[in-house]
Amino acid sequence: MFRWPRLMFVAGICFVCGCRQDAGTVPADATAGGAAQQQPADSATGAGRWSFVDRTADSGLIFQYENGEEAGHFSILESLGGGLAPLDYDGDGREDLWLAGGGSFRDQEIVAANNGLFRWQGNWKWQDVSTVSGIVTAAHYSHGVSCTDYDHDGFPDVLITGYGGVQLWHNEGDGTFVVQSAECGLTDQQWSSSAAWGDLNGDQHPDVYIAHYVNWSWQNHPFCAGGPAGGREICPPRSYTGLRDVLYFSNGDGTFREETDTAPLAPEGKGLGVVIADLDGDRENDVYVTNDTVANFLYENTGEGRLQDVSLHSGASLSSTGVPDGSMGVDVCDFNNDGLPDIWVVNYERETNAMYQNAGGMVFRHVSQRIGLNAVGGMYVGWGTTAQDFDSDGDEDIFVSNGHVIRYPQNTALFQVPLLLENEAGRRFVNRADQAGPWLKEQHMGRGAVAADFDGDGDADLAISRTRQPAAVLENASSPIRKRWLSVRLVGLQSSRHPTGAVVRLIAGPGNSQSRFIRGGGSYGSSQSSSVHFAVPDDATNAQLEIIWPSGQDQTLQPAWNQGITVVEGRP
Repeated sequence: MFRWPRLMFVAGICFVCGCRQDAGTVPADATAGGAAQQQPADSATGAGRWSFVDRTADSGLIFQYENGEEAGHFSILESLGGGLAPLDYDGDGREDLWLAGGGSFRDQEIVAANNGLFRWQGNWKWQDVSTVSGIVTAAHYSHGVSCTDYDHDGFPDVLITGYGGVQLWHNEGDGTFVVQSAECGLTDQQWSSSAAWGDLNGDQHPDVYIAHYVNWSWQNHPFCAGGPAGGREICPPRSYTGLRDVLYFSNGDGTFREETDTAPLAPEGKGLGVVIADLDGDRENDVYVTNDTVANFLYENTGEGRLQDVSLHSGASLSSTGVPDGSMGVDVCDFNNDGLPDIWVVNYERETNAMYQNAGGMVFRHVSQRIGLNAVGGMYVGWGTTAQDFDSDGDEDIFVSNGHVIRYPQNTALFQVPLLLENEAGRRFVNRADQAGPWLKEQHMGRGAVAADFDGDGDADLAISRTRQPAAVLENASSPIRKRWLSVRLVGLQSSRHPTGAVVRLIAGPGNSQSRFIRGGGSYGSSQSSSVHFAVPDDATNAQLEIIWPSGQDQTLQPAWNQGITVVEGRP
């Protein structure tokens, strides 16, 4: 039985920056489908209300992930691409954006590309602060961006994964960052793809799980034929053995110790994505890892950071036919609004993207066929993904960034269109990408993807990293089904400051609730926004917000709508 604890007492809220623009206001310059988005929604087709506007061109956000493929090595290193993360690095209440830069080759020397940090200026303008913040000097060919406040000083820090090791950037609180990897004990030097933060042993300090990929090196760089006659292709992951993931526990003083063996972790995986959340409602954070061509990992936290591998008997590690998928992106959502966290995974071509519905007790059911996801087809190679209520109707929709990994694919296109899957009341998902503006109709070499309310109007916008193409930022200009909204950010005191594992639930009446789960990691090589969003029913008069903290100190409150609030644990 699912074990969500009862709520205990009422506490207050701390308001941030007052009320923001109402989500129902359509920007005057949202020209893509502008006339159509004012029309009433067609409940049968979703036509006339979906719109994402590409804001990149004149935004000042100029950044591109490089993979070095022009050197002609055809290395598997070139295939992964990079991630990104929204974060309020300077504490001004607005989401900024950090992007991993990748790398290149000089003969067989691997050269790191610079990171990118862009500060939100308002009105869809960004300032490049990469140089002044001190973050441009990358030590490794990078992939992932994972954020948390590991030392509880009020400013988010950033862990960069990649080939050759990790880099931990400490936020100094004055707009600059300093590398602290070695000083903090994060000495991992293997090929890492993604990472996720979350308190796993209940000491209130965030620990970090780092997913490793395969054992590629110049000494293990086989020739794989493909492409034009006599040509070469990037070798598949089955050409290599996988690497064991690594887990670091916080010592509580800003340093870390490795606990891979004592957790313990599986001896071999081919990890590409990882998410940490409380999946069984016992106030202990669990870990889910997507692996490439081998079974995904699900670790149940049995207390004090002991991770029990329940992958196979959980039902959440294999496809509907009982074989491993090539899994990349991952997120945790509640697609059917039953209050239980479900696991969403995107996979390789000719495979089905997987929705694992939570049945309680760490048991999950593969329900993709039942909810219409098989109808999307198997022509996509999915990477970054995020579950958000994009159309403000009270259930979580899904965005997927797609793009191939090899140079000469035989079954589908190299560049691919994204997916925008509308959730129709938890019964089925329907792809609306071709109705949502020009950018979503175009083909991309998509990788990391995140959602955040960058412009503060009450809906989730998108940021996407692409390989050898400029990163993109898309304004959500869709017509909202519900006009009232609420954005909630949690600050832990007895829990970690970024309280991975917490649950925020909006209850608008019997049988009418929405649950959002605070998670670490997710998507591909990315971190999600620290805020969660709700579309409030128009007829709700006494809706309440319930917060389940990992520490057990729960809160109930009744906020005003159409604003962003910050709730501090245990504070009136």
